[in-house]
Amino acid sequence: MVVIAVSFTHHFLQWHLVYAYYLLLAFLYNTKHKDKRAHPYDAFVSYNANDEHWVLGELLPKLEDEQGWRLCLHHRDFQPGKPIMENITDAIYGSRKTICVISHDYLASEWCSREIQVASFRLFDEQKDVLILVFLEDIPMQQLSPYHRMRRLLKRETYLSWSRAVAPPDLFWEKLRQALETREDPAGEHLLLSVGDGISGERPDQ
Repeated sequence: MVVIAVSFTHHFLQWHLVYAYYLLLAFLYNTKHKDKRAHPYDAFVSYNANDEHWVLGELLPKLEDEQGWRLCLHHRDFQPGKPIMENITDAIYGSRKTICVISHDYLASEWCSREIQVASFRLFDEQKDVLILVFLEDIPMQQLSPYHRMRRLLKRETYLSWSRAVAPPDLFWEKLRQALETREDPAGEHLLLSVGDGISGERPDQ
């Protein structure tokens, strides 16, 4: 019976247990730093290593060099020797916003999953507009795993689609700038950020 129970838990509930664990870490961090939190960064960029060429070649020059935002990138700003999850949590809570660069590789990455879990926990816990979703590729809705809570996020949050931005993508960068400028006010109106449909099969306002 013990073997069966362990096998069932591992097969069907492992992701729920992992998710609960990281939510607990985020909750403890949020409770500990709530009254003395500072935001040295405007945004933490959560992305997969396979999409680094776009982040470094497109996003970073546009947002930091041209628009003047201070971004937190894991390869550049994470503290050496600190546990990876502590670095992730510090980056998310030490930034006003989190930009998740969504691709098929992102959805398949365990570390990216953990980053968006902590970011979505902060979103739902603080009820503040702190999460920006950028889709690099068109991804069918059915491929957005409930583990990432993407369906719920897309129904609640606006998003941007790089793959459907019309060249030159001036509107895309302008909408992203507006998203970074908005205050973390839960009562404020959400900007209509969508530049074309970032996913297929369902719109976030449906």
